[in-house]
Amino acid sequence: MTLFHFGNCFALAYFPYFIAYKCTGLSEYNAFWRCVQAGATYLFVQLCKMMFLATFFPTWDASVGVYDFIGEFMKSTVDLADLVGLHLVMSKNAGKGEYKIMVAAMGWSTAELIMSRLARFAHSLPSFSSHRSFVYVLVLGSWTALLIKAVVTGAISLSALILYVSLVHGS
Repeated sequence: MTLFHFGNCFALAYFPYFIAYKCTGLSEYNAFWRCVQAGATYLFVQLCKMMFLATFFPTWDASVGVYDFIGEFMKSTVDLADLVGLHLVMSKNAGKGEYKIMVAAMGWSTAELIMSRLARFAHSLPSFSSHRSFVYVLVLGSWTALLIKAVVTGAISLSALILYVSLVHGS
């Protein structure tokens, strides 16, 4: 049942993009690589936005109830970089106007979908790790859990070292 649910969620999330790509004629123009380039542009724009926000708009610690309207307005203007990125994608593609818009929309939205799903998954992994640590401490006690973690870490590092040494001496 879990596999069926996973397949259903996967199909509902990703197949509309596949169907739109096939049915709009983008596959006839061999636009897959251009869609990938639009997705890479999305990733670059998001990275630039994060770096800009982290560099020029640090967090502001104010007293409770005080709202920094100007600071929040300036932070929201950083979203104009998305428009610049979309303009860049559409200006670099050769072809008709509809083709440019479809390539930019397909690549941009697919990259946004994939990154939003990966971000949720990446944030859920530490929660699993913290739950596992909680169970270790609850069941085994803190010193025993620490000993088990040390043994597991040592075993993983030793196996990685053995693989590395065999790789270096094997060639």
